[in-house]
This record gives sequence, C-alpha cells and structure tokens, in this order.
Amino acid sequence: MTEAFVQVNQVRHALTETTRRTNLLQLLRNDLQLNGPKYGCGLGECGSCTVWVDGVAARACVIPAHGVAGRSITTLEGLPALHAQAGQLHPVQQAFVDAQAAQCGYCLNGMVMMAAALLARNPNPSEADVRRELSGNLCRCGTHLEIIQAVLLAAERMGQPT
Repeated sequence: MTEAFVQVNQVRHALTETTRRTNLLQLLRNDLQLNGPKYGCGLGECGSCTVWVDGVAARACVIPAHGVAGRSITTLEGLPALHAQAGQLHPVQQAFVDAQAAQCGYCLNGMVMMAAALLARNPNPSEADVRRELSGNLCRCGTHLEIIQAVLLAAERMGQPT
C-alpha cells in the first residue's frame, strides 16, 4: 500500500492509519496542533472549521482526512504565508484586527477564511457580495457589521498598490 500525504500550510504530512479514520478537522487540531479551525457544530453548518482545500473554502469537520490525500490545505495559520509581505498578517486578518471585528472570536476562523476566499475570487466585492459569502457562517456575538466592514477594508487595502 502506498503511503498517502497531505500538504498543510505548505508542509507535507503523512496520513497514517489513525488519521485515515478521522475527519480533516481532527487531523488539523489533534495531530497537527493547528488551532485556527474550530469545532462548532460538527455538521458543516456553522463555518467555524473552514479551511481551504486547493484554494477553495471547505468545512473541515465533514471531510474525511483520507479524502484530502495529495491535496493542499490552508488553515488560518497558513494565510500569512500567502501574502507577499512575509512576517505580516494576511490583509484580511489585519483588517479584522483594525476593524475590531471579533468579540468572542469563535466564528473568526470561518469568517476570515471565507472572506479571504471571496477576495481571491472577487477583489472588489459589494457589501451584498460580502453578506452573501458570509451568510453560511454563524456568529452569535453580533459583530456582523464590524465583520462586513473588515472585509470591505481588506478589499480596499488589497486593491491598493504596495
């Protein structure tokens, strides 16, 4: 049997027999000690576990770990490496800080990952585009307005020449 691998935040990891029986979220949090993706509902409905699989936002709690063999996973911890300015937060992360768009922070992983995915596809979204993109992510603290402002701020900053 050929050994399976997954690339997480640009680092290659072997999928062992143990990890082949778990979901991607368990692999990331328990085996790789990455705490960006959160366990929320376990059903793929709340968005707190959102990661990118080959650049596409996906819910890690419902993806079998063996289902991502040979694929590239990006977590919240890996976003800064995708930005041109090494050592800095990704512009979406920085905009969330600047706009004070977090209260409890539990939804933050999903909101940031979905927002960054949106801006990768659509660098100049409208407020309606942002609302639509984030509509599947649950936030119980009521920071929706700040979150939307943060995404629009990130879009503005990312559109400016550096």
